[in-house]
Amino acid sequence: MSQKIEGTPPPAVRSTGPIGNQVGRAGEARDKAIEAPAAADSLRLTGEAAGLQALQRDLSARPAFDEARVQAVRESLASGQYRIDPEAIAQRMLDLDGQLGG
Repeated sequence: MSQKIEGTPPPAVRSTGPIGNQVGRAGEARDKAIEAPAAADSLRLTGEAAGLQALQRDLSARPAFDEARVQAVRESLASGQYRIDPEAIAQRMLDLDGQLGG
């Protein structure tokens, strides 16, 4: 489905009638504002949007990294026990590249 937009939109229609079916009382000043009734706005989220909001709240409550894991890696690096596997690192980089469409 495509829509074609041409030209400029028509000018907004200005009404000089009562606002919200309200009229000023006889004898009141004409420069006094008549308040329009409050609009009843509503918002309904889809299940997916509600799930994303819940996930966002959960993630924002958690720390950005796992302090215990960082400490364990630091200790294993300091003691010389941390083993680096270049093949595993290369494979994970290739997997990520494939997921990103590269």
